[in-house]
Amino acid sequence: MKLNIILFVLFSIQTGFAQEHTVNGRVYSEGEPLNGASLRIKGTNLGTITNEKGYFSIKFSKKKNNQLIISYTGHKSKQIEIDPKESDIGKIILELYESLDEIVISGTLKPVSKLKSPVAVEVYSQSFFKANPSPSIFESLESINGIRPQLNCNVCNTGDIHINGQEGSYTMVLIDGLPIVSGLSTVYGLSGIPQSLIERVEIVKGPASTLYGSEAIGGVINLITKLPENSSKLSIDSFVSDWGEINTDIGYKYSLSKKTTGLLGINYFNFSNPIDNNNDGFTDLTIQDRISIFNKFTYGDKLSFATRFVYEDRWGGQLKWEPKYRGGDTVYGENIYTTRFEAFGNYTFNKNLSFQFSYNNHTHNSAYGTTIFNANQTIGFGQLIWNKSIKNNDLLFGLAYRYTYYDDDTTATFNEILNSNQEDIYHMPGLFIQDEIKINESNTLLLGIRFDHNSLHGNIFTPRINYKLSNYDQTSILRLSFGTGYRVAQVFTEDHAALTGARDVIFLNDLEPEKSWNTNLNYVKKVYLKEGAIIDFDISIFKTQFSNKIIPDYDTNPNKIIYDNLKGRSISQGVSLNINSLLENGIRFNLGATYIDSYIKEDGVKTVPYLTEKFQSVWKFEKKWNDKNLIFDLTGTTIGPLRLPTLSRLDPRPDYSSTFSIVNIQLTKILKNTFEIYGGVKNIFDFTPPKNSIARSFDPFDKQVVFDNSGNAIQNENNPYALTFDPSYVFASNQGFRFFFGLRYRIP
Repeated sequence: MKLNIILFVLFSIQTGFAQEHTVNGRVYSEGEPLNGASLRIKGTNLGTITNEKGYFSIKFSKKKNNQLIISYTGHKSKQIEIDPKESDIGKIILELYESLDEIVISGTLKPVSKLKSPVAVEVYSQSFFKANPSPSIFESLESINGIRPQLNCNVCNTGDIHINGQEGSYTMVLIDGLPIVSGLSTVYGLSGIPQSLIERVEIVKGPASTLYGSEAIGGVINLITKLPENSSKLSIDSFVSDWGEINTDIGYKYSLSKKTTGLLGINYFNFSNPIDNNNDGFTDLTIQDRISIFNKFTYGDKLSFATRFVYEDRWGGQLKWEPKYRGGDTVYGENIYTTRFEAFGNYTFNKNLSFQFSYNNHTHNSAYGTTIFNANQTIGFGQLIWNKSIKNNDLLFGLAYRYTYYDDDTTATFNEILNSNQEDIYHMPGLFIQDEIKINESNTLLLGIRFDHNSLHGNIFTPRINYKLSNYDQTSILRLSFGTGYRVAQVFTEDHAALTGARDVIFLNDLEPEKSWNTNLNYVKKVYLKEGAIIDFDISIFKTQFSNKIIPDYDTNPNKIIYDNLKGRSISQGVSLNINSLLENGIRFNLGATYIDSYIKEDGVKTVPYLTEKFQSVWKFEKKWNDKNLIFDLTGTTIGPLRLPTLSRLDPRPDYSSTFSIVNIQLTKILKNTFEIYGGVKNIFDFTPPKNSIARSFDPFDKQVVFDNSGNAIQNENNPYALTFDPSYVFASNQGFRFFFGLRYRIP
């Protein structure tokens, strides 16, 4: 009996050993071996971690159908089946959440996988912008293909964001999905947002008025801020440049109760060093002193609420300008005081019902030479959203209301009948319906329609349709979209050329809302290479046609800007290509290029709109040395040519800009997980616009200009080209070659 028991035990042990198998492999991410990745056999306690070179070895039983689960913080987990006949499964590639399949909300107002979204959404994480640090998100966006920050004034350095060649007034900027930056704040609202508190930026190119209403006619830029509970206890990011720029971002997480967590952010930017490298007598970069305070808190999973206060004092002009010259004709200066308050949030009643709300007030006190421009804008917004999934239909209903108050001291709000100033107030209730139909695993159809009633302009309908076709593993995706958009214009808040220089502003008629029709074809291909590299190809063909487009006419009379709705048609079309790659050896490479064909056709005459580029390309090269804790970044953009607003046929300045490139380099050293230093050079080729970009900079008040009875400048010895002072001939910053150095510190 004892012998039988012993034999049975020995047989069992022998059988157990015979059924045990060892498999080896290596785990990679972004081309680099991953140290500390976790591996376990599904349904068992068997597990291990990778070593510093990414290698692992794990034993399992041959008796079972074994699934190996690989995971690492910040990466998508992967599950693979182990073949008992294999002892080496080679390389296992883990994908970063931030670069491959993020959760996005901007396309459909609902959280959805980027790859599964029927609407093409581009996503850029905070780490993307670290490669080229800038004092504002406005400047940071220049690294994105098809997105171009456009300066509109050589003196005050204000600007807006162009998407696929369309003017900044057609771009809606959201913070946490809410319309915070619009109207009067279009040119200043992107300044002072603490970038260290931005989790990611989502971009939708093309009309999004069905979901977001007016101003989303060309595209949407949605700045998603961090949730307090997911933020670091303390974060500091500060850098300086040899021009004298100082920028500091501070973030601090705090707790008010077990359910309430807050996040306080402060941004401070200062530049107080008047520089005139092009010797035109004017500042090359506007003097600025800005502070922004941001606070966001969450109460459980029910309430999210945030506030932001911004104050900025900026001036540009002749170097001898002082505040005592403000509004006078002794020394030319453009001085702008901006005060801004925002409040926005979201309350979730249940998994199907939520309420979004926002409020912002923007006060503008400025002097452009002798032109005084004071303006005040208040916008209130509320939106109730209900969503419900019924079989293959994912339904979304929304009720929205927007209140806008606007007043300034220009002809924009002057009532000729009353012969007095009259503020602009309008109410806009809206209703939208969206149905995302999942036909099968490969086919998705999205239908949407919106109805708005503008108290000044009546009823507006904006439908859209989106179709998505993909293969089973989402490595090939085809998206087709058609949508409409509309916009109610506020000229002075969006076109600062109307305030600078010596031009008069003329309105030929009451301006009607602009409308657009957009078609977009998008194809995404994701390629996994045996060497561990991942390459994404993203190509889009787009076309937008406008009706009632508001066109500023600079050509009819050099002393006037004439505004009117276009009687013909305006077309913006082109093709865009993005290539994103994660290669071996710590190399990441991003390349983007956009070709734009934009024109206006009226009365059989075809013209190119001002400040619309023909071509744009961006690139980003990154190399990591994990063993040395070093990161090298090379970023750049190429733009051109752009049609520029010359003053007359005698104007000696070219009608088009040159094609130019801005290239930047940066080196980052990670000293600890909590501390890093970085530095580099911006604009290494020292590109700057022509020195004569400001026409007659020596005579900014036109005191030496002789005019005829019609108000046109007369050609003479003192004015051989019959010019007047004008700073609107601008297409790039006057900042040339400069060094920068910065520090980052965080407490997890």
